[in-house]
Parts: sequence; structure tokens; C-alpha cells
Amino acid sequence: MHIAVLMLALMTIATTPSSQAQPAAKPIRLVVLGDSLSAGLGLPAQEAFPQKLKKALQAKGIAIEMTNAGVSGDTTSGGRDRLDWSVPEGTEGVIVELGANDALRGIDPDLTRAALGDIIQRLKARKIPVMLCGMLAPPNYGADYAARFNSIYPDLAKKFDVPLYPFFLEGVAADAKLNQADGIHPTAEGVDIIVGNIMPTVEAFIGTIAGQRS
Repeated sequence: MHIAVLMLALMTIATTPSSQAQPAAKPIRLVVLGDSLSAGLGLPAQEAFPQKLKKALQAKGIAIEMTNAGVSGDTTSGGRDRLDWSVPEGTEGVIVELGANDALRGIDPDLTRAALGDIIQRLKARKIPVMLCGMLAPPNYGADYAARFNSIYPDLAKKFDVPLYPFFLEGVAADAKLNQADGIHPTAEGVDIIVGNIMPTVEAFIGTIAGQRS
């Protein structure tokens, strides 16, 4: 009897703090719509960004179902073209991580802006909240291109009133130790840093979704 009472007390202590952090008992269903940076190119599946983000959220007591809808080589237009089947019915939030390939290929920023705008509008029409991950243009296309490209994300976040994480590769880009041999795709350690940096924005996004649940 004494052991049962002790166990009950320990369980109460263990569950009380996490119940405050957990938005709901039912897992929130998120999709990461992205390119190779979220697909996890060059990494084991469990080392990819969506999987590591899910583990980090679960460690904080947040119940999550995470779908990795990252396609290596995808552009914003590609993401728009596959949006309906990449984001199934029942999805409660989408983290959009697209645009790096547009910048690497020097695609007209007006096309990138239009594609991302369409993605956000279509998800909003489906009543699915969106979080936007920003990207920065590499310097080789010049200052004018960079200015046009880099302004896309803050502009769209403001226009559509969606949360923005300003630069997905913050703390990782251009650091050889945190990138694979191609200098573009993060190592597993690099992904850990991305997850750590983006967590506050994601937690706030999930809090908003949880608050909108009926």
C-alpha cells in the first residue's frame, strides 16, 4: 500500500509541470513543406530536421505528429504544384521551408514571391495556419538580386500575418564544421543548431494552433 501511494505521488510530481507545457492531449499534426534542407539530404532519416524538431518538442511535453514533406531540389513553384497532396486533410499547421533552390538557380524573385504567396493563401483558405522560414540569397548574384530576394519573406509574413523565422540556416550557413562536404547541407550537428534556434518560434506557432482548437 505504501509503495502504491509513493508511486502515485511521484507520478503526480512528474506530470504536473508538463501538463502546463502540453497544448492538448491529442497530438498536433504538423507538416514541414520543404526542400533538401528539411528532407535531410545526406543524413539518416532520423537526423532530418522534422524528426529532430519532433523529438525536441516531445522532450518539452508537446504532443506532435510530424510529416516530412521535404523534396530535394524543390523550388517554391514545385512546392506549390504538390501542395494539395503534400498537405493532407487534417493537417493543423504547415512550416514552409522553401526558396533555397530558387536563390541557388537565380530564379526571378518575383516568381518566388508569387509561388510562396500562393502557398500561404491556399493553406489559409483551408484554415491551416502557416509558419514561414526565411532564406537569404547567396552573394554571387549581386546586391540587387539579394535585396529583391531577401525581402520576400518579411514582406509576405507581414502581408499575410504569419509568423516568420527570418533565416532557416541561422548559425549554420558558411560554417564548414556544421555543413556537409558540399558546403550547403547541414550535418546532424548543424540540424541540432537549427532546431535549437527555431524552437521558440515553433513553440509559439504551436501555442497559437492549440488556442484555435475548438
